[in-house]
Amino acid sequence: MSSKKEILNDYKLAVESREDSYIGRKEVFMGKAKFGIFGDGKELPQIAMAKVFKNGDFRSGYYRDQTFMMAIGELTSQQFFAQLYAHTSVEDEPASAGRMMNGHFGTRLIDEKGEWKDLTKMKNSSSDISNTGGQMPRLLGLAYASKLYRNNPALKKYKQFSVNGNEIAFGTIGNASTSEGHFYEAMNAAGVLQVPMVMAVWDDEYGISVPKEYHTTKGSISKALAGLQRTAKEKGFEILTTKGWDYIDLCKTFQKAEKIARNEHVPVLVHVEEVTQPQGHSTSGSHERYKSKERLEWEAKFDCLKKMREWILEEKLATGKELDAIEEEAKQVAKTARMEAWKAYTSSIDSDVASLVGMIDTVAERSAEKTKLLSIAKNLKEGLNINKLELTKGAKKALRLTRQEPSRSRDMLVHWLKKNDEKRYDEYSSHLYSESKYSALNIGEEAPKYSEDSKMVDGREVLQACFDEALNRNPLVFALGEDVGKIGDVNQGFAGLQEKYGELRVTDTGIRETTIIGQGIGAALRGLRPIAEIQYLDYLLYAVQTLSDDLATLQYRTKGGQKAPLIIRSRGHRLEGVWHSGSPMGMIINALRGINVLVPRNMTQAAGMYNTLLESDDTALIIECLNGYRLKERMPDNVGEFKVPLGIPEVIREGRDVTVVTYGSMCRIVMDAAVELASYGIEVEVIDVQTLLPFDRHQSIISSIKKTNRLVVADEDVPGGASAYILDKLVVEQECFRYLDSQPVTISAKEHRPAYGSDGDYYSKPSVETIFDKVYDMMGEVDPSSYPDIY
Repeated sequence: MSSKKEILNDYKLAVESREDSYIGRKEVFMGKAKFGIFGDGKELPQIAMAKVFKNGDFRSGYYRDQTFMMAIGELTSQQFFAQLYAHTSVEDEPASAGRMMNGHFGTRLIDEKGEWKDLTKMKNSSSDISNTGGQMPRLLGLAYASKLYRNNPALKKYKQFSVNGNEIAFGTIGNASTSEGHFYEAMNAAGVLQVPMVMAVWDDEYGISVPKEYHTTKGSISKALAGLQRTAKEKGFEILTTKGWDYIDLCKTFQKAEKIARNEHVPVLVHVEEVTQPQGHSTSGSHERYKSKERLEWEAKFDCLKKMREWILEEKLATGKELDAIEEEAKQVAKTARMEAWKAYTSSIDSDVASLVGMIDTVAERSAEKTKLLSIAKNLKEGLNINKLELTKGAKKALRLTRQEPSRSRDMLVHWLKKNDEKRYDEYSSHLYSESKYSALNIGEEAPKYSEDSKMVDGREVLQACFDEALNRNPLVFALGEDVGKIGDVNQGFAGLQEKYGELRVTDTGIRETTIIGQGIGAALRGLRPIAEIQYLDYLLYAVQTLSDDLATLQYRTKGGQKAPLIIRSRGHRLEGVWHSGSPMGMIINALRGINVLVPRNMTQAAGMYNTLLESDDTALIIECLNGYRLKERMPDNVGEFKVPLGIPEVIREGRDVTVVTYGSMCRIVMDAAVELASYGIEVEVIDVQTLLPFDRHQSIISSIKKTNRLVVADEDVPGGASAYILDKLVVEQECFRYLDSQPVTISAKEHRPAYGSDGDYYSKPSVETIFDKVYDMMGEVDPSSYPDIY
């Protein structure tokens, strides 16, 4: 049992956290914050869990874990309120620098230079996301990393990441969110993998207004998952239950769970029942609307703070007067923290207000619009809760009013606005991708080298040699996915590599795309370099939520405080049929901003991209050409070293008449069409963009359009998909419309997915004939006598 001092400190912390929740709700209703969601009612379970959370451990939780974060020393009440106010200072709000609403926690795993900190000397939390159940895929990977660090001797030297795999990944979730598929998939995978994971379910019997009987079989997640319970003969989960108001049993339960997970590497489900939620779900509603009078009375009686106070008095650990004093002190800490957080937040704006008001006053002195300008300045100076958007609006209003009154003071105001924009970009738009020296954009080209001994091989063999070199060079690299291990993936890119490097380095998984990605994210958060395979691009749909909401936003939502340099490998394009056509590129590039999207036209290009990424700390999706694995390519002599830079298109055929921009498997089709067109006197310049995110970083494609004055974008996606994205990049960003003598043309697939069979594919997707006809018709408009109608 804990000492008296520890127990009273726990009680004080629980009261402080509860007061934070109460004050936070009031701040939202007073208009100082937009929305509030709090951890009231869950204080004791979180304190109990924090007691067994050691340096090196990781949390992957949800937005009610404020008490836990406070208990492990990674959140103060002042930081809690700074996040509520969306303070954009990393120092004041280290979890997200004001980019996420309150209750979203995370620790800074890398320093300002992008270097890993010593994670074994820290209590770590992966960065939260709001999506219910979205923390589960990542949780699996965080736990899986411990298995790799414990069982792979080559990883023992990476002492800043693990101490013999002793680290536990702690997950938290509300009972209603256990209905999500992410939860079930991750739980099953953890049982299969036998990883050190403690999964805590805070069960308050509701999901907003919906009671447990609508959520969970038998009304209990521990009963519903009883089949996962391990036995003397079968591996599985350990399942423990406890009550959310029982301090002693909570501590004992989490101590037992920790011992099993840490020592045996067995996952544990801790079902914390009879949890209350005093303020209801959030500031968006009242739980009195849907909870019965009897339920509300029960919650008041079994509030964990009330029950702990009763227990302390029963055990004579403190008198009522002493507890009153502790409570008052804790509440005062919360109140002071709120005041200090608000002061820090507003003072960061006050200086901007003062400088802007002074400039507007100066401009007003000699302006015909003096009255209006002084009114703008007065509103900024005297307005309540002035925020940054009001400053920008005020500056722009002043500049609009004085647009015909040039002066030095007005120039200074223009300068202020530009500096303000730069400041806001850093606060709100930076770090979508890595901004460290390890950024993939900083890795230059290194060409493949060939000699007389360079053999012609199947394209898959180039990839296999690349992966072999990567695995041999870096013990942190491992690959996982369906059929990746024993058979070396369905197209043999990893053929023989499991036998060479072992199951921990090249491993098979079940059919579970979401947690394959999650396994990769969590492992990458712990310093490993996973290559996670999604067998076919169409199957990426299963994992898009995790990719989009978690991985793609990670660097952004932590403002560079966390990174997960995961490489996702897949294959698409040209396989026939509705479900394996593999070209939903518009969806991908719009859903995955924050992840590089690479579209190599052959396996040599793909290998160079893998080499680039494995030297960077960026994440990327590489989409290999499904019909290219058995096409012949020359094996580079430097297969493990050559690199393809990101965002640099390549002219793969020069021409004078029409520029055709394309990528991936379409390159071969366009090249074949270009040969056919050349026989009719039309010379096509073919450009392979190579990467869609990033796209043509140096705006080189415009040079080709200046020469040909005609543009065709060829793509396998549906109309308005990736072709529309490319057209926007060229017409809007590169302003190629200035040099066009003909209307730009997009060539895409039909609106439906491709039908099965060669005929179905031909009539569904662009073909050589499609390219020929579109380009020929374009030239026919220019010179109808030389290119008369054919059909």
